[in-house]
Amino acid sequence: MKARLVTGLGLLLLSLMGGELSYAAKKPERAAAARKANPEELLNDIYAELSKNDLDAAQRKADALVEAYPSFRLGHLVRGDILLMHTRPVVALGAAVPSGAESKLADLRREAAVRLQAARPAPALLPRALLQMRKDQRHALIVDARHSRLYLYENRNDGLRLVQDFYVSQGKLGINKLKEGDMRTPVGVYYLIGRLPGVKLPDMYGKGALPLDYPNDWDKVNGRSGSGIWVHGTPPETFSRPPLSTDGCVVVSNDDLNFLTRTVEIGKTPILIGDQVEFVSKEQVDKDLQQAVGLVETWRRDVENRDDASLKALYSPKFKSAADENIDAWLDKNRYLPGAKKISVTISDSSYFRQPSQEEVIVSNFTQQIVIGKFRHAVRKKQYWAREGKAWRIVAETNV
Repeated sequence: MKARLVTGLGLLLLSLMGGELSYAAKKPERAAAARKANPEELLNDIYAELSKNDLDAAQRKADALVEAYPSFRLGHLVRGDILLMHTRPVVALGAAVPSGAESKLADLRREAAVRLQAARPAPALLPRALLQMRKDQRHALIVDARHSRLYLYENRNDGLRLVQDFYVSQGKLGINKLKEGDMRTPVGVYYLIGRLPGVKLPDMYGKGALPLDYPNDWDKVNGRSGSGIWVHGTPPETFSRPPLSTDGCVVVSNDDLNFLTRTVEIGKTPILIGDQVEFVSKEQVDKDLQQAVGLVETWRRDVENRDDASLKALYSPKFKSAADENIDAWLDKNRYLPGAKKISVTISDSSYFRQPSQEEVIVSNFTQQIVIGKFRHAVRKKQYWAREGKAWRIVAETNV
């Protein structure tokens, strides 16, 4: 009898996954005994027991889930369905929920689908967006808006390592923020620029917030505005929020926010947000990095050779500096000792990122040092290269 009842939730899982039971695709590392089990690990264990038609084991694990996370509404929903399955088949998530809560139930179903679809990339694959980080950049964050997922990477001597991934909520109207109040999360390459403790914020921000430097120079060139985009937590009575539920911020559980806050380095940690997050081979990353390095090297050579025509051709016609200068004004401002015959230009401490979106954008950060006789000048630069037709051109450049 129990096998027949459990099959009902199996049909639910099939519907959430588009016809395929793929919860087993996510195989998170087991939590250490001293660490509180991650709720998604517990959810996956419940689904695994249901797939084996072991209702009693699923019940025990559902009880443990809501005991560990009493404000995890999705956990309570799954537990309620399992309790109901002891008496009759359940073919839809939330069968135990009384009528009149359709909106909240729809949100929980969306959250369940997103969590079920979460899968870690294969160990051999790397995020295409992280081409090269500086040695002093210990971590990077990538937000996959399509799957409501945040990935935390560690930059080690032997390469990138995926530390952990997290469920996130984002703007009510999705991504591609254009202006203040449009309920969208921005897409681009940003940095975490501060820590705001929860005690200084309204309850809706939970345990605190990590502000982003939105809008960046690429956003400004494209006329995007707004402010106050943060990674923050949830209200005390709420463990998690639906996938599309924020005013534009990226929201994680308070437990996850505490972990991130202890881990990231303010001012150094990049956070890349997009809907085209790809995990590719090292060979592909190396190929993309070679291209990014080549673009900057072409620019460096033209600066060193004082080839004004070739240098100007590397800039987009829509280029605007942070001070709203056009190409000619910007290049004139950054021309050093124009009467000197010989100069040396070197590039160091470089980092390169690909924006994980449909817009093809490479963000290059480096220190440029110019030597002209006894004159020496070093400046930290950030360049946004965008593909325009078949060519890559600089659409924004900043001296940091």
